[in-house]
Amino acid sequence: MAWRQTQSLNRNLFSLLPSNSNVFFASYSSKSTLYPLKVGIPEFLNGIGNGVETYAEKLESEFGDLQNLLVARGLKLKKLNVGGDPKVCKHRKLILKYAHKYRLGLWRPRIEPPKTK
Repeated sequence: MAWRQTQSLNRNLFSLLPSNSNVFFASYSSKSTLYPLKVGIPEFLNGIGNGVETYAEKLESEFGDLQNLLVARGLKLKKLNVGGDPKVCKHRKLILKYAHKYRLGLWRPRIEPPKTK
């Protein structure tokens, strides 16, 4: 009986709110994340890390902008000798993985704040 009353009370409370209201679902964080406003190929590769940023000049001269890099396939990167060495083929895989996440909106490269001494 009490369960039904609680459900009906919740249903009544939600019906009073506008449909686009997110009053109860606000999330707060104590950390502020810094994201660049315009992301280019060097910022994208620096955000990935793990030594991938060494290919920034090569990829920027070949693709020009980030949108062309995001639609590139693995074979194109392999022909450019990105991660061509078997020891570093993980670089090509990292670029493709983070490009897919960036396209879906699940990841953005962060700007690291300057270190204070």
